[in-house]
Amino acid sequence: MSIANYGLKEIKSELKHLSAAQIAEICLRMAKYKKENKELLAYLLFDADNESAFIESIKSEAGMMYSQLNSNSYQMAKGIRKILRFVNKHVKFAGSKQVEVELLLQFCRDYVDYVDRRANYKPLRQIILRQLTKLKTTINKLHEDLQFDYLQEYETLVLDADNKLSWVNKSEFLM
Repeated sequence: MSIANYGLKEIKSELKHLSAAQIAEICLRMAKYKKENKELLAYLLFDADNESAFIESIKSEAGMMYSQLNSNSYQMAKGIRKILRFVNKHVKFAGSKQVEVELLLQFCRDYVDYVDRRANYKPLRQIILRQLTKLKTTINKLHEDLQFDYLQEYETLVLDADNKLSWVNKSEFLM
């Protein structure tokens, strides 16, 4: 016999019938069993109200992770994927396209600054190419005013990547 799966609609309607103390108890119990639930709850309680400080803390943490990368191409690719998972987890917590663009722009800037320009390891090269494509589509989903601001930063990033990394072709990524 398995536990029944309920949709968000049923869960939301059931939560409306509970008291604040019961909801707090349920949240704490969820946080106890999974690290990601605890991190999401901590974000919602402590960081959601100050998004700019949250973004800066994630940028600095990712920057520190970049500075500790191994010089071996295989190990470097593993480390960069770890940084990308870290960034994507926090993007998911924020749930905002603007935060996603900010953090991915910084991820790509750090990549261009820290990765060995002569690296010939294809998985290492593919990471930046996929993220530039993702950035391009995400910027297009933003409001027009934000698009204009981030588009300038994105194009500067692409030009910088094209100058520093031989495997980045600016014509593929410029809008």
